[in-house]
This record gives sequence, C-alpha cells and structure tokens, in this order.
Amino acid sequence: MHVTPGQVHESSAFEQAVDAVRIAQPLGRPRSRPRRIAGDKAYDIPRVRRWLREHGIGAVIPEKYKPHGRKRGRPVSFDREAYRRRNVIERCIGWLKHARRIATRYEKTAVNFLAMLKLAMIQHYLKTHLRDAT
Repeated sequence: MHVTPGQVHESSAFEQAVDAVRIAQPLGRPRSRPRRIAGDKAYDIPRVRRWLREHGIGAVIPEKYKPHGRKRGRPVSFDREAYRRRNVIERCIGWLKHARRIATRYEKTAVNFLAMLKLAMIQHYLKTHLRDAT
C-alpha cells in the first residue's frame, strides 16, 4: 500500500506501487512484474501506458472518451473479459469504504492511516477465513 495526499491523483503513485509488487511462484523467487495490469479510465494517460510498454506489461485499461476522436497512433487493444475481472479490487475498495474510520479518514497522518488500513484488511481477512473454516 502507498498513501498519497488527498488532493493528489492515485496515478501519481502508479510506478512506485507496481515496483513494490512481488508475485509468488511455485518454485524460485517471486516475480517482480505482473503480466498485465487492469485499471479504470483514469489510468488512460500517456505516462502510464508508456511505462507499461517499456516494462513489457500488458495494459487492460479502457480508453477515455474523446469527443473529437483519437488523434494519432494505432488503436488501443482492450480485453473486456479481463477488465470485468477487476471487480475483485472494486469490491475490496467497497468494503474498505464501509469501515467508517477509513472512509472518513479519522487518522490525519499518513503513518497512522496506513496502520488503520492494514488493521482493517487483517480484520476482514480473519473474519472471512475464520467463517470459512467453521
């Protein structure tokens, strides 16, 4: 997790967040790059698309609506089925917003807010996994 100030768009921390990814493998060390990344239309910006291309990561990002059409370049390929599967992340954000302390950001410092996010995630994990175990 990476916390940004409230007035900063989340895509400003995109590269830092992806660089922190470690994907477990059955054998060997974890991979540091995902094969594809799904994002909403807010991530349809040249900086993000260029970074993904340079690192060999597929983009599952729909194009923003452009009233005057696409200016130049080839059309962006888009996998609708893969994009639909990102609802897992949207549900995660949804249950985090139900945690009142998180949604209203009672914690004013980034360190304390990050701690509360981690506690909320641990609580949710334990609640769902203990319920499934019984």
